[in-house]
Amino acid sequence: MLIDTTVWIDFFANKPTHQTIYLEQLISDREDIYLCGIILTEILQGIKNSKEYHQIEKSLRPILFVDMTQSTFILAANIYRKLRTQGVTIRKTADCMIAAVAIENGLTLLHNDKDFNPIEKYCGLHTKKNN
Repeated sequence: MLIDTTVWIDFFANKPTHQTIYLEQLISDREDIYLCGIILTEILQGIKNSKEYHQIEKSLRPILFVDMTQSTFILAANIYRKLRTQGVTIRKTADCMIAAVAIENGLTLLHNDKDFNPIEKYCGLHTKKNN
């Protein structure tokens, strides 16, 4: 399961959501959870406190890491383009890149971001439903 930035931010802020509770369960069950470069960057760039930054950066190191290749970026562009033909504009290019990583690697995305909904609907992204 690829864990989106939105879930990690809530997780590190100890904010109980359906997604963070599910992430805690994944960790407790020692399930495979994944990060990619854009998610790692988004998590770390928002941390203001240096001590907290180093603690979180260290805690993320053991998580499985998925590389982003040239094909990942091409798929991200195609996701964006396909959605535009459906009248949908994704606000953040990073979301298309995250979705592309998940699709390419056959991973389910755990997120808390409505921008992934049309990617799921039109582009074959698999997400974890937590209601």
